[in-house]
Amino acid sequence: MSRELLILEKLEKDLSLKQLQIKSLLTITQAINDNIPAEGLFNMYKSFLSWEMGIEHMVLFVKNNNSDTWEAPTSINVDQSSIKNLVPLILPYNRLYTIKAEDPKDLQNFDVIIPVYHKESSIAYALIGGIRDKDDLYNKIQFITTITNIIAVAIENKRLFKQQMSQVRLQREMELASEVQHMLIPSEVPISKYFEMDTVYLPNLNVGGDYLDYVKLDEHKYAMCIADISGKGVAAALLMANFQAMLQSLIYQFRDLETFVFALNESVYKITKSDKFITFFIAEIDFQEKNMRYINAGHFPPILYQNDEVTLLKSGTTVIGAFDKLPFINEETIELSSGANLFCFTDGLADLKNDEGDYFGEEKIIDFVKSNSKYSPKKQNENLMNEIDKFKEAQAYVDDIAILTTKLN
Repeated sequence: MSRELLILEKLEKDLSLKQLQIKSLLTITQAINDNIPAEGLFNMYKSFLSWEMGIEHMVLFVKNNNSDTWEAPTSINVDQSSIKNLVPLILPYNRLYTIKAEDPKDLQNFDVIIPVYHKESSIAYALIGGIRDKDDLYNKIQFITTITNIIAVAIENKRLFKQQMSQVRLQREMELASEVQHMLIPSEVPISKYFEMDTVYLPNLNVGGDYLDYVKLDEHKYAMCIADISGKGVAAALLMANFQAMLQSLIYQFRDLETFVFALNESVYKITKSDKFITFFIAEIDFQEKNMRYINAGHFPPILYQNDEVTLLKSGTTVIGAFDKLPFINEETIELSSGANLFCFTDGLADLKNDEGDYFGEEKIIDFVKSNSKYSPKKQNENLMNEIDKFKEAQAYVDDIAILTTKLN
């Protein structure tokens, strides 16, 4: 064959390869524009490498949708049981690498490692081996690299879009849960000639697990409660909604606190099966007779300050919802005097830390109540917010905070 014919044959072959490459690029680009599923893109990639490029061995690794682990959605002539062994071998490479004889045995079926990076992060790896037609090998590898990059970026964009959509849905769910939750927390406090009341509610993540409420039993008798539901987010908000409904229903059915708390525990347990629990404090105050009955179910002890004395309200039982039957329960009655100050709070207040790692703690809370009980509940809570804002310095709130402050006239 003459030299001219050889040159002509090579030119025709090169032209045929370029036409194939352009056609493949157009097909894959159109598929991406048509937003075909990831599985379809993987099949196109596999078909192109196998039938058009004559690849004998291939594995494509991409990031898992739900984590930063790697998965191999498509491969050619590779033992599936050995694929997982390849991951740690390819991760060190950030540019095209030609596999050598001294490289690990598991890599010997392949010729090149093609990493695909976005900025500083790897998003895909392709292992390519056994190109049957070795002519113009460099250009073929370059084109395979181009196709791999296009497919990998398209798949990564799909992954990121799904993540974004999930985040948008989660954000909307959180917003809805927050709206519902704020409807459950009293926006106004009762006005009475017998007492003054004020509340603070600071959910740490817009949707919290803290709860406070009051129930008017008659003209001069109120029940008031505070609770902390284990867990955060939407699950805690849903349990809070159920908890409020159960509390509002049962409080009128059982006029003695012990029976009420027993019934409340059984109702919560039917929902949670001890998977979640609730710390809970409830007090029934007769402001005319000036006495208080209360039960503390594993909650941070509220502080009663009267006649220059501090009483920590600890009597009661264990947490709500952890057991089908409460193992014990103790109700305590306390006589109240004019000016008595009841300060109920959740542990998010005590758990606040400053830059030195010191906790706000029970002792500081007691000192605050003693020095501020002369003020109205609203003023007390304003002073407390100013004090904890100074105390925590640059530290963020680490938990929800709920406060219920009541003062007898």
